[in-house]
Parts: sequence; C-alpha cells; structure tokens
Amino acid sequence: VEDKSTWVRLQPSSKNFQWAELSFNPVVTFISLAIILAFAVWAMVLPADANAEFANWQSWVGLNFTWLYIGSQDAWAIFIIIVYLSKYSNIKLGPDDSKPEYNDASWFSMLFACGVSTGLFFYGVAEPLYHYIGPNRYTADPTMPDNKLAQEAINITLYHWGLHGWVVYTIVGLILALMAHREGLPLTMKSCFYPLIGDKIFGWPGDLVDILSVIATLFGVCTSLGLGTMQINEGLHLMNSDIPVGTDSQLIIIWSITVVATGSVLTGVKYGIRRISEGCFCLGLALMLCVLFLDNTVYLLNLYVQSMGYYFQWIIQLGFHSDAFEQLGPSAGAEERGRFIPDGFLTTDGPSGWMNGWTIFYWGWWIAWCPFVGMFIAKISVGRTIKEFIAGTMAAPVIYVFMWMIIFGGAGLRMEREAAQNDLCCHNIDMSRVVNLAIASPDGLISVDDGLCATKDCNVCANNLLAKTIEDGMTYQELKMETEMFSKPEWWGKTTVSRNLTRLSCRKTEEMWFDMMMSYGDLGNFLSGFSLISLILYFVTSSDSGSLVIDCLASNGHPEPPRLQRVIWALIEGLTATALLVAGGKQALTALQAMSIATGLIYTILMCVACLALWRALQVEGGDLDPNGPTFDVDLLDPFFTDPFDEVLSKISSTSKLFLQFLINLVLAPLTVAKTSSRVFSSSTFWPVLISLSIFLFMFVFLHLLQLAVDGAWALAWISYIAFGSGVSIVRSRARIHLNIPGHPIEDLCVSLLLYPSVALQMEISTHPGKMLKKINNKNEEEKINKGFSYSMDSVPAIVINSKVA
Repeated sequence: VEDKSTWVRLQPSSKNFQWAELSFNPVVTFISLAIILAFAVWAMVLPADANAEFANWQSWVGLNFTWLYIGSQDAWAIFIIIVYLSKYSNIKLGPDDSKPEYNDASWFSMLFACGVSTGLFFYGVAEPLYHYIGPNRYTADPTMPDNKLAQEAINITLYHWGLHGWVVYTIVGLILALMAHREGLPLTMKSCFYPLIGDKIFGWPGDLVDILSVIATLFGVCTSLGLGTMQINEGLHLMNSDIPVGTDSQLIIIWSITVVATGSVLTGVKYGIRRISEGCFCLGLALMLCVLFLDNTVYLLNLYVQSMGYYFQWIIQLGFHSDAFEQLGPSAGAEERGRFIPDGFLTTDGPSGWMNGWTIFYWGWWIAWCPFVGMFIAKISVGRTIKEFIAGTMAAPVIYVFMWMIIFGGAGLRMEREAAQNDLCCHNIDMSRVVNLAIASPDGLISVDDGLCATKDCNVCANNLLAKTIEDGMTYQELKMETEMFSKPEWWGKTTVSRNLTRLSCRKTEEMWFDMMMSYGDLGNFLSGFSLISLILYFVTSSDSGSLVIDCLASNGHPEPPRLQRVIWALIEGLTATALLVAGGKQALTALQAMSIATGLIYTILMCVACLALWRALQVEGGDLDPNGPTFDVDLLDPFFTDPFDEVLSKISSTSKLFLQFLINLVLAPLTVAKTSSRVFSSSTFWPVLISLSIFLFMFVFLHLLQLAVDGAWALAWISYIAFGSGVSIVRSRARIHLNIPGHPIEDLCVSLLLYPSVALQMEISTHPGKMLKKINNKNEEEKINKGFSYSMDSVPAIVINSKVA
C-alpha cells in the first residue's frame, strides 16, 4: 500500500540553501497552527475567561464521564495483560531478523524521561502530602488511624503513577511500533487505525487524528514548560534570594531550555535526545539514592516493601472506584439511621469534586500525552518483541516510579509529622505588622489585641504561637530578632532555623521539593542545585522529544524530518509558552492545560478503537486472520469522501451517490435492512423486520419531540433507538456469516448504533452486488479493509516546489 498522504516539499536546488528544505503535510500543519494560534490568543487576551471556560470543559468531562475514564483504564490494563500472555507476544516490532537499535539502559532512559517528564519533581513530595492532609474520602473518616491515612496517601499516589497510567503509552506505542517497524506504515498517529479503515487513514480521517495529536502534544508540552519554569524559579530563589521570582526570570529559564532542546532535537534521537535522557536518568537515580541514605533509611525501606504489598492488595478495588456516592453530593439522614457522626463533623462524606480534581485529571493528562509519548516510544523500539516492549514500558517504569514516589513521598510525610510534633504550623500572623510594631515600640510586649493576623481572626496555629510568646514575656523587638534568623520573616513558626524541619503543608507546591532537599543539613544547597539540574534536563527531554514528535506528525511520519522544521516547531513551543506566560501568567497556562486534558475524552474513545485495531493487526501477523479474505463491498466510511485527497475528485460521482443513499437511509433504513434480512434469513422475515424497525425508529424521533411536553420521554426514546440498533446488528451479523466475513457481534452492535445508515447501505450492496456494485464500487483489492500491510517510503507522492536561489 503506497503512502497517499498529502505532501508539500520545498527542495532548494542550491547547495547553499539545503538547510531550507521543508517536507510537510499542509492540511495537518496549517490547520493545527491556526487552531493553536486561536486558542493561544484567547488565553493571552482573556486569560481569566479562557481559564474559566476550559476549566468548565474539564469539569464537565470529569463529572459526566468518570465511569468511562475509570472503566477504560481498567479495560486497557486487562487487555495489555492478555496481549502479554498471548502467543502474539513473541512477534517482533520489525523484521524477524531485526535487532534493537538501542541497548536496554538507553532505551529505558529515553522512554522514562519522555513519559514522566518533570512530574516526578513537582508531585514527588507534594502529592502524598496532599492526600494525607487534604479533603478526600479517607480524611473524611475521623475514625481512620493516622498511620492508615498515611499509607492510603501513598497508595493513591502509586495508583495515579502506576500501571493504569503507563498502559496508555504502552498501547499507543505498541500499535504504532507494529505498524511502522513491521508493516512499514508511516510513524504517525493515523497509522493506528489502518487495520480498521485501510487507505482512509490517508484521507481527512487520518489528518483529523494527526491534527488533534499535534494540538494536544504542543499544548501539553508548552504548558508543562511554562508551569515548570515556575518551580525552577522558586528553587533558584530559595537557593539565592537575589534571584527574583517573576516573569523576567522565568523567560530566561524558558529560553535557556528551548535553546538546549533545539540543539538536542537537531542532533536527533541517537545523540542529543539519547545522551540527555541518560544523563537526567542517572542524575535522578543519584538524587533518589542520596535521599534514601540521608533520610531514615530503615523507615523508607520498610515503607517500600509495605506499600508494594498494599498496592497489589487494593489495586482492583481502587482501580474501579469512581466516587459514585460522593459525586451525588452530601448525604442526609445519617443520624436518623443511627450512623455515628463525631462532634464537630457535619458529615463523614468525601468531597464531591475530589475525583475530578485528582484521578480524572491524571487520566486525562496521561491520555492527552499518549500521542506524544506513544509515538516517541514506538520510534525507539524497533527490533524488540512485543513481550519485551510491554515489560519495558509497564513493569520497569512502574517499579522505578514507585521507588521514587515512596522514597520522596515517604520522606515528606515523615517531615510533616515531625514538624507537627515540634509545634511548627501554618499560622496567619502578618510578620510585616510585627516588624512595624518592633520599630515603633521595640520594648512593647506582644499582645493578641494588636491585630497581628493577616485576616480579622487568628487561626488556631497563630493563637498557639502567640500564646507561647506571651507566656515567655517576649517583646516585639525580640520576636523581630528571632524572625531575622530566617531567610524570610514569614518562615518563622513554619520551619526551623536550620531548615531540618519544615511544615510542608504550609508551603506552595513548587517549594515543597526544595524544602525537602534543604532539610539535609550541609548537603541541602548541593541537593537543591542537583535537583535543579535534573529538573532542567527532564524539561529538555520533554521539549526536544515533543518537538520531534510534532514534526513527525506534521510531516506524515517522516522518519527524519528536515532540520529547519525541527527548529521551527521547537521555537513555536518556546514562543507559545512565552506568550502565555507574559500575557496571561499562570491563568493562561492553566487554561490551555485544562483544554489539553479535556481532549483526553476524544482520545479515550480513539484508544478503545485502537485496541480493536491492535488485536486485528496481531491476528493478521499471527496467521489467525486472512488479510485478503472476504469483506463488505462498501466500507462504512465510503459515503463521507474519506478516500485519500488525490482520489476524492476522481471518485466524486460515485461517492456522491453513496452519500445520497446514506441520507435516504437515515429515514428508510428499516426498508433496506428488511430487504437484507429477506436475503440472509428468509423472505418471511421481511415484514416483521420492516415493521419492528420502523416502529423503533419512529418512536425514537416521536419521543424526543414528546420531551417538549413530557419530561423524561427522552429516556424512552433512547431505549427505542438501542432496540433499533440491536435489530440492525442482528441482521448485520447474519449478513457477515452469509458472506463469510470475520467479525464479532459486539462490533456489529457498535457500528449499527453509530452509523446505521452506512450499515444498511453496506448490507444492501454486499448482499445484492449486481444492483449497484459496478456503478459505485470500482475499488481494487488493496483499498478494502484489512487488505494487507505493505508500505514503502520510496513511493511517497509529493508536491515538489523547487526553489532556485542564486
């Protein structure tokens, strides 16, 4: 099958301008850039409105599709286990005699650095702490022992970073690697669906998939770049207070990373990306071992063993939990039912928004990044067997991520508890007020009547600290001198002078990691600097691999895109992050992050389809499915002008006829299906099928209209539609058997519910071929679904623009 994608190529004839070579898909490139520009401008000009709107999108997706996100992640995990244990696991991702391009260490370093990016630093200390102190279904239970709560906090973190997350990358990477390295298709997201729709991946459906992938990848990378620079800026400021926290510092960081990433992407995977990935992985490993040895080593080792057992004990229950009752809102009548509610508690329910704010956020984020990470992993995985690929992308990263999260998260929980034991807490004392009083009345005794708190009322922590200073007879001048021992006055009461203990719950997320590093005495500054270097390198690997993947998407999976294009996409990432940061700040970046996560809903559906495509491709490779076997004479997507663009015009007449028939079958599908039924079952089924399907289809429309007068009629309407689709699927299943076409009843049901006019048209033509086949179906064997996999980059059609420059 030749590549029928649309190409534009600029190939300067002068040797002096060879660097200006361009090779890209104009549809994917220009539409992607237009959409990116539109959303970016909106986020820059109206950051608050954009943030609110995109947050609503994300919230709507989470609240209405929690069941889909949770259920699909579990289904994918089960699916990939089945693939791993199947006979297909020994198939190579490449020719049978191919060898891995990279050794195991380099391969793992690259896929790991690309897959987790800087999230390890951002959430390594912070996430377990948030689950330990924040509102959730565990903290809502006042009877839960504190040690149990700490273990649950670790377990939730492992759930978010474990098997359920990595399975997304594994599935996308596996089918792309299979299609690209073994079957020779272009390494781009649209190739995932070749086993199902064949050459139509080279038409607008494939370009649509690649456009979505470019947008999700660029927004994901550039928002991470923008938000991550804030953490780097905070770390630099904590190490050196002369480095301000602000836009100027963050712009320098962004462009420093962009410049290094651009140089890396120019050198390609084998040199720049590979070596930087190895470097940041080694630095991260060294940092993790330092904390293991410097902290309470026995405690952390115990916690690792305990947490691994706890994870595998509860992963089934946790993996299927969707906060069903919590999302209903507060319960009522607990006291009437004799339920125990402790004094001071209105309810023991968990918060209704926790699932959307954490688990659904994570699943949306993992899924939104799957085109980027999946494509990159596929690119570097040639020569490995499917079993090696799954083990390398599931088992190895999960084990390492668990070590990271348990060591850093466990150390953070230990510090939080010890800080509380030493009376460190989150007070709301206005330290500038204390300083002013010390200047105005240095010998004045501290008094709670002097309005010392930032808000009208002092919190419990502030009252306790002030009570202690009053009991000690401390003056404002003495308190001022005590605060001067800290880098910032507001740190008083929240951390110790030596920084060996800090109440992490009082700190910003960006600061928690560095507070943890500073607790290790004389090595604190060194470990903080070491962390910054590792953090920057992880950013570089995300940026350079992201630029390379976007360029591949925009150039139809070109294995080595022109260097100028790599530079252009790397600069677009940096410019987008810069513009958002300058114009809208964190609000604008968070807005596009929310939009990117909202696209996870689309990819969730596409991922489910990709699983079917992967299994079908494996069946073909394993010899269990004949790619040249019988198929329907008309594809389901034929009426929608989905052929490759260079064939659409030549088939405009026949496709238009199919589209007209599709429109007719929106109403007359019961008649068409009844005709098919009379052929594949018996003539006696014509009238029963026609009458029943007509009634169900009529009721679907009528009950929706009745909804205007009778509330709830829509539910009966959809029941009627499901009954209608089920009837169509029964006839389609029988038609497949009649034509010896392989398939599954579930597939028949899904396509009948989604595209019943196409199904009706497909069955009519295929079971009565003499009627319309010669007029509207001139496709050759290679254009049918599953007509084999063969592809050559040598046969790429292109629009070549020769530029003669003196």
